[in-house]
Amino acid sequence: MKISTVREFRDNATGLMRSKDPILVTRRGRLAGIFFPRPEGSLPIELKRELFGVLSAEIARQLIKRRVTEDAVLADFAAWRKSKRAAGRRR
Repeated sequence: MKISTVREFRDNATGLMRSKDPILVTRRGRLAGIFFPRPEGSLPIELKRELFGVLSAEIARQLIKRRVTEDAVLADFAAWRKSKRAAGRRR
């Protein structure tokens, strides 16, 4: 796995995207994003577990910071599903 700053990623995006390794993009030392090149095969299970842990912790942190409750997330998801079903019926 490679680590790149936002500026480096922006300036060297074409070359970095040719890489077969995932790229963690950081801004001021903090995770800003992750780039996954289209893998020919599958990612190693250890990497998937590590990424799941990191992403889950960040999502939880953001939800707490914004004071979003589980009920609010579920209600938003239910509304989204309902709108998708309604859009499918209109076709």
